[in-house]
Amino acid sequence: MFSKLKSHHQILLAMFFGYIIGYSFEFSKIFIPLGDIFIRLLKMIIVPIIFTSIVSGVSSVSKSQNIRSLGLKTIFYYMSTSLMAIVIGLFLANTIKPGVGFSVDSSSIKAKELLEAPAGILDMIYRIIPLNPIESLAKGDILSIIFFSILFGYSITRIPSDYKDRLNSFITALHETIMYLTGMIIKLAPIGVFGLIIKAVHHSSSNIIPSIGLYMLTILIGLAFHLLVILPAIFWFFTRISPITHYKAMSKAMLTAFSTSSSSATLPVTMNCIRENVKVSKTTSSFVLPLGSTINMDGTALYECAGVLFISQAIGIELGILEQLTVVFTALLASIGAAGIPSAGLVMIFIVLKSVGLSEHPQVGILVGTMLAVDRPLDMLRTMVNVTSDSVGAAIIGKSEGDRLYED
Repeated sequence: MFSKLKSHHQILLAMFFGYIIGYSFEFSKIFIPLGDIFIRLLKMIIVPIIFTSIVSGVSSVSKSQNIRSLGLKTIFYYMSTSLMAIVIGLFLANTIKPGVGFSVDSSSIKAKELLEAPAGILDMIYRIIPLNPIESLAKGDILSIIFFSILFGYSITRIPSDYKDRLNSFITALHETIMYLTGMIIKLAPIGVFGLIIKAVHHSSSNIIPSIGLYMLTILIGLAFHLLVILPAIFWFFTRISPITHYKAMSKAMLTAFSTSSSSATLPVTMNCIRENVKVSKTTSSFVLPLGSTINMDGTALYECAGVLFISQAIGIELGILEQLTVVFTALLASIGAAGIPSAGLVMIFIVLKSVGLSEHPQVGILVGTMLAVDRPLDMLRTMVNVTSDSVGAAIIGKSEGDRLYED
């Protein structure tokens, strides 16, 4: 009976039962490894799928003008939606003022969970160019892999046709094999999601939620508005297709993103949905989606902007218009550099804090620790926003490139 249900219905049921069993039975911890194994399987194919999809996608574009056109459309879309998300976060944080009058008991914060701040934006830029591409592939340094893959794929288009045909044939065969393996792993999604939801239940810190509820509400309103209003409006404007159709087609990826809290881990599922359900071409999806899983973080950008304002309000330091503009710019860059892993946005928030001189304040550590304690549900939703934005971008760009969406 269960196997006859559609895959996204199976995932919804798995989430429901995982939540109920996780809260009701202590022995449910024995199911947590199911989620961990599913995540490891997804992460196992992230690097192969990014490398082969980008190389095959770029190398299949025969004219350099087409590559430039595709790249410009992709970057413009990602920058635009991220800026919209940041403005939403900025507006809500200034309107609701979640940090005004906020106080926290430092004893409720687990100091060992605080994350180490990144080195800075310049270090993030250096990371894009790998000193050793093989080492980047082995370590899973996604930004470096994307950079090298784009250059490698473009180089294939410039070599003599006999060499180009041989390489294209090999890369295409390798990519199709990886996609078949991806399909096998995706079939395990309901089992994996069941374990992940139980893990989320057992690791939640609900005891401090009442004291930080206004902050959580601010982030939730912003993410929901971006997910349910901004992205559907953008999608309809450029495609004239009902956003409901697209959201139904992407439901499996959206639910996987929600349960895994990882854009990178969800990438295989996103690519599968975009190709099989939305019918975006391999050339477009192979270029747009891997790039989006790394640099297009609408939910993360919104969260970082609102989070910094929450911290400034909580410690009693008012940020002027220039400081807030600095937050906007830095949050955009930090969201681009955020890894597609759980709570990565909380790591990158130190960059934004540093840009306005708040990173060394003695209370910042406690406040970030408080945010971390309630970050899991927020991280789940903002990852769904990130992945949905990637899929909307792929559909819009695919249509502009001549793809006939949702048609067999």
